[in-house]
Amino acid sequence: MMFDSVVLGAGIVGVSTAIHLQQRGHAVALVDLRAPGQETSYGNGGLIQREGVYPYAFPRGLRALLRYAGNRANDVRYHLRDVGQFAPFLAAYWRYSHPARHAAIARNYATLITHCVDEHRALAQAAGARGLMRSTGWIKVFRTPAVQDAEAANAARWHAEFGVGFALLDAAQLRAAEPDLDTSLVGGLHYTDAESVSDPGALVTAYAALFVRLGGRIFLGDAKSLRESGGRWVVHTQDGDVDAKHAVIALGPWADDVTTRLGYRLPLAVKRGYHMHYAPRGGAQLHRPVLDAENGFLLAPMARGIRLTTGVELADRDAPKTPVQLAAVEPVARTLFPLGERLDAEPWMGRRPCTPDMMPVIGPAPRHKGLWFAFGHAHHGLTLGPVTGRLIAEMITGETPFVDPSPFRANRF
Repeated sequence: MMFDSVVLGAGIVGVSTAIHLQQRGHAVALVDLRAPGQETSYGNGGLIQREGVYPYAFPRGLRALLRYAGNRANDVRYHLRDVGQFAPFLAAYWRYSHPARHAAIARNYATLITHCVDEHRALAQAAGARGLMRSTGWIKVFRTPAVQDAEAANAARWHAEFGVGFALLDAAQLRAAEPDLDTSLVGGLHYTDAESVSDPGALVTAYAALFVRLGGRIFLGDAKSLRESGGRWVVHTQDGDVDAKHAVIALGPWADDVTTRLGYRLPLAVKRGYHMHYAPRGGAQLHRPVLDAENGFLLAPMARGIRLTTGVELADRDAPKTPVQLAAVEPVARTLFPLGERLDAEPWMGRRPCTPDMMPVIGPAPRHKGLWFAFGHAHHGLTLGPVTGRLIAEMITGETPFVDPSPFRANRF
C-alpha cells in the first residue's frame, strides 16, 4: 500500500499532522496500536494553554528541593528504584531551568504557544467539534496571599513579554466566578485566553474522523516495525505493509522505542500522571478548570464528571500504576469542591513525553532522508498538537513554515 506519508502515533500530535498533510494533497496513512486518542491524549486536564509560554521548569530553590526529596509532596513523587535511570535527565533538566536559560527557552517556546488556540479552533471547526471547546479560560486558586502575589507577578511579566491575558481575582470575585469552591480561598488568577476541552479523547476522535473524511486512512500496526527500504519507509500493519516516502514519528512517550532502533540517542524521559472522575455533590457546578496552586492538582469539568488530575510521578514508563498522589490529593480536592462518588473503576494513568530543555523535538531526522520527528511536548501535548502538525506538514511539503522550526531541531542536544 503506497502513500506519500505515514504518521506513526494517533494521539493529538499524530492526528493533527496527518490532517495537515492530507489537506496539502498528500496521501497519508496513520498507524497506531490502538484507535486514535486512547493513550496520553485521552487523560489530560483538557487545557489549551495560551498562557503556557514558560514551560514547567525544574525547581532550583533549596526549600523546594528539600520538600521533593522527602517524596511526600502532592505535586511530585518518584520511584526510588528508578532514580538512577532518571538522574542524567534530571541533571540536564536542572541546568536548563536556570532562570536565564529558562527565559531564553520561553522566547522560542512562545512562538509555538502563541498559535495554539487559533490552530485548535481551525481544526475543531473543520471537524465539527467546536462544541467540545470552551472559551472560559481556567483559574489558578490560592490559599495564601504570598503564593497569590508571586503568581500574579509572573502573570504580569508574561503579559508584558508575550501578551498573555489574565485577571487577578480577589475572594469575592472568585466566589462570583465559581460559587461552589471553598470559601476560605483568598483569591484566584484567571487565565482568560486559554480554552478548555470537555472530552479530550473525543476531540482527538473527531479530528481523526476529519482526517478520514479528507481521504486519509487509519491502520492498526506496530511502529517498531518501521524500516527503510529503497529510499522509502515501510511499516507493517494488520492490513499489510504501508510504504511511504515520508515517515513522521509522533509516538509521544514511546518515540524512543523507534528512534533508538534507528541509532538516535535523544534525552527523552516521561512524567507519569493520573486522573479520576467524580460526580459533583448536591448539584454543585464547576464552570472551568481550577488548579490548586499550593497542592498541585487540577479539577476540570468533563463530559464524564469532574476530572481530578495529579501532578508528576517520576518512574519507569512501563512500571505498574502507583496512584499514591491521587490518594493524597483526593481529600484536599474534596475540601476545594464538593466531589461525590468516584465514577471510574480504577485511576487512569498517562505518560507525558519530556525533554530536558522543556521543548518538543519537531523537524527532520538528522541522518535519515524522509524521516521526521514530532514528540516531546511534555505537559503541552494537547495544547501544541495542531501547531506541531501544521509545522511538520509545511516542512514536508516545502512551504515556508509559519513558525521558525530551528529551535526545535533534533540535533540541538
